[in-house]
Amino acid sequence: MKSLLNKWHRLSLVKQIMIGLMTGMVLALAIPETAKPIVIFGSLFVGALKAIAPMLVLFLVMSAISQHKSEQKTNMQSVIILYLLGTFLAGLIAVIASFIFPVSLTLAKGAEGVTPPSGVVEVLKTLLLNIVDNPVKAIVNGNYIGILAWAVLLGLALKNAAESTKLMISNFSDAVSKLVTWVIKFAPLGIMGLVFESITANGLDALLGYGKLLAVLIGCMIFVAFIVNPIIVFVYIRQNPYPLVLKCLKESGVTAFFTRSSASNIPVNMKLCEELGLNKDNYSVSIPLGATINMAGAAVTISVLTLAAVHTLGIQVDLPTAILLSVLSAVCACGASGVAGGSLLLIPLACSLFGIPADVAMQVVGVGFIIGVLQDSFETALNSSTDVLFTAAAEYKEWRKEGKKIEIHKVA
Repeated sequence: MKSLLNKWHRLSLVKQIMIGLMTGMVLALAIPETAKPIVIFGSLFVGALKAIAPMLVLFLVMSAISQHKSEQKTNMQSVIILYLLGTFLAGLIAVIASFIFPVSLTLAKGAEGVTPPSGVVEVLKTLLLNIVDNPVKAIVNGNYIGILAWAVLLGLALKNAAESTKLMISNFSDAVSKLVTWVIKFAPLGIMGLVFESITANGLDALLGYGKLLAVLIGCMIFVAFIVNPIIVFVYIRQNPYPLVLKCLKESGVTAFFTRSSASNIPVNMKLCEELGLNKDNYSVSIPLGATINMAGAAVTISVLTLAAVHTLGIQVDLPTAILLSVLSAVCACGASGVAGGSLLLIPLACSLFGIPADVAMQVVGVGFIIGVLQDSFETALNSSTDVLFTAAAEYKEWRKEGKKIEIHKVA
């Protein structure tokens, strides 16, 4: 047994996760009833990540800002530009793909009892109210935009504090980071439980009727992940971006795919940034910020499902309106974290651009709930892995300016 444990610990985390993934699939297909208790592993893993992530964000950001020296350079401007550019381009790609491969829907119920926002103003209002949320309430409810705002303000307020105070905050930050590494060690078991639950609870039968819609949605996300994002990164670092892209997808995208929560994946992304040798002062702010506003997958979902409704109703769309949809989907995607239900509940807002009635738009949301088992998984994988990708790209650009050697081929 000791020998087996030693061999297991020598495997990389990605290999361990892949073993857990395959084990979950085999058990779900072979002995679903007997192996049902393993579902608890998935629930425990996601619960632990959700529990530790708010504290991690609070202490890491607060520590980084309180100890930041005025002469130190940060690359947050570049990171934010990358986040917004990536989200807009994802929405634009989705609009183009929806015109090339038009999809008509068999509208479905299933969104009763949920209330979408009435306009962009409401989305932005919710976002602003979340910023000034009570800090304790923000931590309890996992309101990351609120946690981030309070962490920044407390960090700024503590810049002139005694060194002993800053050291204590730094020690808390290190302790929470250590807890994160312990949680991540259980990722293989957690992924095994999540895969098992996904296959046994949802199956794939309900998805077959929406095969073309899923193909367009997932195809757009894959195109963004393997074509658009690498081009953006190449422009920044002037090197082959694919080793970095693939590493981010393997180590961040896989866990995000199964947890289906960008917030839950913050600890995983923090660990990956550390492995990539990135500056903790930068990624401790950019990663939680990315979980809030870097929403390329959400922009794809909003654009594709909205235009599917448009094609279903036979509405003609001109080029300016299509471009406006790309902008609107990007703005809505950035505000998705402040709206209960995420990207799906922002579809009626986008549908209103074309005069589509609210009752029809909510039926489109019902379709989104049906395909959510795959749509939301791919969306979260794209969103979360891109947080690390763009954070790394912005820092590598600074390295290139300073003449540092970027051995990007060694990161995969």
